[in-house]
Amino acid sequence: GGYSPCSVSVLSTMSFKVCVCGGAGGIGQPLCLLMAMDPRVAELSIQDVAQAMVPAAGVSADLSHLDTACKVKGYAIDTAKPPKEQLEECLKGCHLVLVPAGMPRKPGMTRDDLFNINAGIAKGIAEACAEFCPNAVLALIVNPVNSVVPAIAELYKKWGKDPKKVVGVTTLDCVRASKFVAESAGGNAADIQVPIIGGHAGATIMPVLSQTTPKVDLKQDQIESLDKRIQDAGTEVVEAKNGKGSATLSMAYAGARLGKAVLTGLAGGRATEFAYVQSSVTDLPYFASNVVFGTNGVQEVLDIGELSEYEKGRLEEAKTQLKAEIEKGIEYAASN
Repeated sequence: GGYSPCSVSVLSTMSFKVCVCGGAGGIGQPLCLLMAMDPRVAELSIQDVAQAMVPAAGVSADLSHLDTACKVKGYAIDTAKPPKEQLEECLKGCHLVLVPAGMPRKPGMTRDDLFNINAGIAKGIAEACAEFCPNAVLALIVNPVNSVVPAIAELYKKWGKDPKKVVGVTTLDCVRASKFVAESAGGNAADIQVPIIGGHAGATIMPVLSQTTPKVDLKQDQIESLDKRIQDAGTEVVEAKNGKGSATLSMAYAGARLGKAVLTGLAGGRATEFAYVQSSVTDLPYFASNVVFGTNGVQEVLDIGELSEYEKGRLEEAKTQLKAEIEKGIEYAASN
């Protein structure tokens, strides 16, 4: 938005403390790099487990040589003890905690296996955040996002904290959609915005191609093939990496974009990004749509707008799958 010159200087001099949990991992390292490059980030905590392939202290030593004003410090935790007992210094005073933590899905693992492991990891970090930085925005990049976000938001409620602080990062779906639409219809990907609503897995990822800005005229077969490609884009990367990883660099880019939107809001500006949050725009309690970030984090969750007939059908399909995945998260919170 158009800031007066006075507020521009205020926005650029606001300084924040950011933590990346899982900061020594495949997404974590490039995400730390991108956050350390943001002039508004005065302090960056890089947290990971002691058995990480690269120690958090190593990533922090590496980034501490950047010629920026950012102070970087690494924190390793012993997984035998609760994170809450080890992360006071790491998290105290944080404004934003980005969490690309947890295990990737291994061959032979069901989504349920993955959920139980990763919800446990996210819960440990959330307990520490609820204790040491309860007002920080907690941005989760922990799969399966559709279930982990409701689990952690419901736990925040249970602990007397604000569940609106818990945000699921779905930005990568929007980033990919911009690129794929530009490739399909022409135009510059950076100028094309595609709303992606619903969730962050499979059929729950619902591109609203009828609302692309600027307006892009797509034929029905283009719409259907783009819809499918946006849903399956993660698999393209997994296959190209030949079993040696998944989307890490594009995910870090997307996570940083969401992180920067949060910081702009906290600094008194207005920023919007699509994200998966507690919501009343549909009859589901959690849903991804366009979110306005302000001085408290999530300020407003915007409506999904007019949908085409094709999109109305897709929304029902997305909601059916998402409903079950949300329920799994809510059940986890109730029994933990």
